[in-house]
Amino acid sequence: MSQKIINRPLTIGKVANLAGVGVETIRFYERKGLLPKPARSLSGYRLFDQNALKTISFIKRAKELGLSLNEIKELLFLPKEGSCQRVLQKVMMKIEDLEKK
Repeated sequence: MSQKIINRPLTIGKVANLAGVGVETIRFYERKGLLPKPARSLSGYRLFDQNALKTISFIKRAKELGLSLNEIKELLFLPKEGSCQRVLQKVMMKIEDLEKK
């Protein structure tokens, strides 16, 4: 039963609440291409899946580390193969930049 609830589409308000961000933040991330365009209900409401929560969590943590939204977008769209090493390289470069400041 709980598995069915977890896999149900989430409205933008529910995602915002669970992720700890505002509805406008989610819309902004969608406009900037950080979040994929969600499915829509028959009445036009955005319907997100669990991946949206994971992505928003990643964005929040990356911002806390000092990455810009453009840098975060690059990380989100790295090819899956070998992406951990590329993410590590980009984060290390960012840390070096921050230490220079």
